[in-house]
Amino acid sequence: MKSTARIAVTLAFLALWASPNAPGQIPRQPVAGTHGMVVSAERHASQAGVEILNDGGNAVDAAVAVGFALAVTYPQAGNIGGGGFMVIRFSDGKSTTLDYREKAPAGATRNMYLDESGNAVAARSREGYFSVGVPGSVAGMLLALERYGTMKREAVIAAALRYTRGFAINRVLARDLNGEAKRLAQYPGTKKLFVRSDRPFVEGDTLVQPDLEKTLGRIVERGTAGFYEGPTADAIVAEMARGGGLITKRDLESYGAVERPPMKGRYRGYDIISMGPPSSGGIMLIQLLNLLERYDLAGSGFGSSRTISLMAEAMKLAYADRAEFMGDADFSPVPTERLVSKEYADIRARLIDTLAATPSSKISHGAIPREEGTHTTHYSVADRWGNVVSVTTTINSDFGAGIVVDGAGFFLNNEMDDFSAKPGVLNQFGLLGTDANAVQPNKRMLSSMTPTILVKDGKPFMIIGSPGGATIMTTVLQVVVNVIDHGMNIQEAIDAPRIHHQWYPDQLMYEHQSLPQDVVDNLRKKGYDVVERPGYQGLAQGIVIDPRSGIFYGATDPRGSGAAIGY
Repeated sequence: MKSTARIAVTLAFLALWASPNAPGQIPRQPVAGTHGMVVSAERHASQAGVEILNDGGNAVDAAVAVGFALAVTYPQAGNIGGGGFMVIRFSDGKSTTLDYREKAPAGATRNMYLDESGNAVAARSREGYFSVGVPGSVAGMLLALERYGTMKREAVIAAALRYTRGFAINRVLARDLNGEAKRLAQYPGTKKLFVRSDRPFVEGDTLVQPDLEKTLGRIVERGTAGFYEGPTADAIVAEMARGGGLITKRDLESYGAVERPPMKGRYRGYDIISMGPPSSGGIMLIQLLNLLERYDLAGSGFGSSRTISLMAEAMKLAYADRAEFMGDADFSPVPTERLVSKEYADIRARLIDTLAATPSSKISHGAIPREEGTHTTHYSVADRWGNVVSVTTTINSDFGAGIVVDGAGFFLNNEMDDFSAKPGVLNQFGLLGTDANAVQPNKRMLSSMTPTILVKDGKPFMIIGSPGGATIMTTVLQVVVNVIDHGMNIQEAIDAPRIHHQWYPDQLMYEHQSLPQDVVDNLRKKGYDVVERPGYQGLAQGIVIDPRSGIFYGATDPRGSGAAIGY
């Protein structure tokens, strides 16, 4: 993270950590709306969603519009060359999820990221053509529109098409393009559009993407066939051939998004609806909340060493279970019911020492018998009828693999790194995995994405999610706890500084200059290796609906440059 951005984030945090509701302090207020709300990481995309709501579309229509717009205006993570998850709760109380996570190509093999000696080679799964999984975003968004939307493709993709003809980039995109210029210049399709030799990009520059306009136009005309077949598919396969990638026409033609039942839990009277496998996010969030529910977090106080310690101990237990049990349930059974049960949390909570840190080396996964994500983005949508949508989508690293499909104009993901290259080997986010998440043809790689909806007394209350790789689950957890336990409004809850522990490495991380020295000292006395993170954690986008007035309150994370827009 560049120093100027770091300073801005630090200034936003300093007053919040010690006491978010201190006397005389004026907390940031969320954006209000009376008929609906859209919150995303980029203003143009949020506006695209609000336009759909204004035109009579429902939350699903608006979510699809936001997704396609982000592919144009937020190419760091918004995409049609990656994948994601969508969680929907309808006005009648029913809920569902859509899984459009990327898949391994049919030519993938278990040991494809190992050298001749059996050692993992990180660059093979993280960089270039060999790191690309079969994209799912187009299939998933169009499946959502077909089953649960009310508008036609032409309407929901109209704003994205408009932006391909030119939009003014913000400071974040300018910074990221300049920072990644050397990597992006390696690929012809990327270099001609996203790399400048004469001068750096600056905020306000107009970005025009004619090849992407043609690609989106084919999707409007032919739906999924406009992407997974025909000229766009030909361009993807040609790009793969250029650099030794594995994706074939058959991989593209056979890809399908899947509708799955949501993961459900309950915390202090709130119903939790989130994403199940191949995402670990929903299971982990519910498990973490189950573990923490037995403690009086409000009484111990926001930002206290006790509260932080309790959260860190719960995080270690949940990440240990993630490494052992979680993967694509279509390939390897995941004990979901046991992992999210209150009874299992009771057993695991016995390992939590409330006075001292338990070394990660003394923590393992639970005893459950087997019966047989840094660049990501999140957006939240709510409509006037009571439908709410939570979407997290990704291409993994900033700009994914760095490869723009020449002639088609979009970035490809590097999601193959989310597989476990070898048991015990860390991925780029420092996460361990086992054979449950091993590479297999046509398998979906394990994800940390955690699009989530909270319900109170039968009415939607919160829509929340975040990017951040391994930190996604802990970011979402802290926003939820900040609202429910610490009484913050959604903007305060998102603004507040964050901590993270993921079992291994055995470190308790906190955001730059956000933790008071006395809290750091107390945590070290408890036995924690407390480490200051050089940048920020997460980029949450959330909505809270006031149960009394019905007013929508939207909040975008100050760590980015997104927008909450209500109407």
